[in-house]
Amino acid sequence: MPFSHLKPKVKTILANSSESTNNRLTEICELLQTAVGYYDWVGFYFANEAEKTLHLKAFAGEPTDHTVIPFGKGICGQVAVSNKNFVVPDVKAQDNYIACSITVKSEIVIPLFKDGKNIGQIDIDSHVEDPFSLEDERFLEWVNEEVAMIL
Repeated sequence: MPFSHLKPKVKTILANSSESTNNRLTEICELLQTAVGYYDWVGFYFANEAEKTLHLKAFAGEPTDHTVIPFGKGICGQVAVSNKNFVVPDVKAQDNYIACSITVKSEIVIPLFKDGKNIGQIDIDSHVEDPFSLEDERFLEWVNEEVAMIL
């Protein structure tokens, strides 16, 4: 999927300083969730270093019970520790997976860095098996770089 048409929309949302940071993050989630057919749930988690937990700050899609995730637990928690992208083509094949919904088949989590530090991540669930490509990774890394500029 070509993501180039979404980049100006992301930049426009983030540039709207009359909106709160949280509102802008929610708008990004909503844009991605509606514009990309296989992005069924999109959320931003941010780290609380002192507590070693991730906290859901903005999302689009079904509400989730997983608003706080301990470092190391699930895909998101593993990314908080590894500082690396994590693409899961089939969530059933993952031992350390926290199921948000029975409809979720795959997940991609990309760490968000600010000044070289992993401060959070974008998390995307899909109801499709193995939909995420290197193009998704590069695009989401770009989204996170743009988001970091307003944090």
